[in-house]
Amino acid sequence: MKVKIRTKDFRFSLPVPIGMAGFVVQMLPEKLFEEMSINTPEPYDKLVTKETINLIVKECMDILKENKGLEIIHVEAADGTFVSIKL
Repeated sequence: MKVKIRTKDFRFSLPVPIGMAGFVVQMLPEKLFEEMSINTPEPYDKLVTKETINLIVKECMDILKENKGLEIIHVEAADGTFVSIKL
């Protein structure tokens, strides 16, 4: 899995074994989730939290392992914030 996050003040790129995806989500700064929720329309902005993303990753682990190379998250905001997660 390849995790890429870019904001105007923050750049993060990390190859991660799929089995460690939950750990990686826990290591991301809370500020990142706050910035993403600002750019997410209501009522979905309440779902952009570290806990929700971690729950999604844990529940989908079998499917993630079967679909390597698939881009599961691709977000680009007008302010230049970019988030991409590829299996």
